[in-house]
Amino acid sequence: MQVLQVQLEIRPDPTEVGRARKWARSRLAGSGIEADEPLAETLVLLVSELVTNAVVHTGCPAVLRLLLSGVRDGSAGTVRLEVADACDRPPLPRHAEGEDTNGRGLALVEGLADRWGWNSEGVGKRIWCELDRCEPGPRRGAASTPVSTSMAYEGFAYEAV
Repeated sequence: MQVLQVQLEIRPDPTEVGRARKWARSRLAGSGIEADEPLAETLVLLVSELVTNAVVHTGCPAVLRLLLSGVRDGSAGTVRLEVADACDRPPLPRHAEGEDTNGRGLALVEGLADRWGWNSEGVGKRIWCELDRCEPGPRRGAASTPVSTSMAYEGFAYEAV
């Protein structure tokens, strides 16, 4: 099974979230995952959440990585998102209440991804999540439900790889 790996360097700036979303959409489309597929919508939302956490909570540059297996030939596979940064603080899931405007990101990742986690890496860490891509036909699990991405940031068209 073929694995496609692409990555994007992220500056510690909130405008990078929109740029990362646009970049991810472009890479997914180039790998055979169409923009209107529920999988693509879910992946873009997960990119938004993980990149937002990196730029808001670390103040460090980060690297967004997409690893796509089996997507070019249309077979079942896994899409893995990773965000690596140089901050050694572990991610801390928060419990937002009522009208809190943040604190739901990692809960959203946990609810949408098939798997997620993090690990120390040198002086920093890598936060990752995975979605399984099923054979064409009815979808199952969290990735099968379209998710609105209207809460994410708009950003620049600039792309640096």
